[in-house]
Amino acid sequence: MRIVVGLLSLPLWLLYAGQIISTVDFGVAQRLGLQEKPDNVDPVHSRLELWTARWDTCWLWTLPVAGVLMLIDHPWWPYAAMIGGAAFVDTGGREAAKNLGLRGQGVRTGSPAERRLLMGTCGYLLVTGGLAIAAGLNAAI
Repeated sequence: MRIVVGLLSLPLWLLYAGQIISTVDFGVAQRLGLQEKPDNVDPVHSRLELWTARWDTCWLWTLPVAGVLMLIDHPWWPYAAMIGGAAFVDTGGREAAKNLGLRGQGVRTGSPAERRLLMGTCGYLLVTGGLAIAAGLNAAI
């Protein structure tokens, strides 16, 4: 399970890189498709996403690092997996809940394709984070 979760964690480096780009230049991130296009969203949503990206650059490195530790079988990998997994479960759930809540209040949160991509990403974060927690707990116990 360690190897599978480690491999599932590696693509999350791309998510982290996207959040760095969003933090440095949000307009570029929108043009690259890393953030919702400005025509498809309410300005308050874009502002929330900018601040979310800033926070994510501080926190979302944890599971990708844990994935590398899993793949090299470093003795700290179980603890890193539990911490990183918790970060990604929180992020996936919180972002899905935020988006659904904003949409429920009539806030434009992107095109249908952008919303599907967001929910798919949130699902990936929830599953990968949950598996990382389980793998870390299994190894630590």
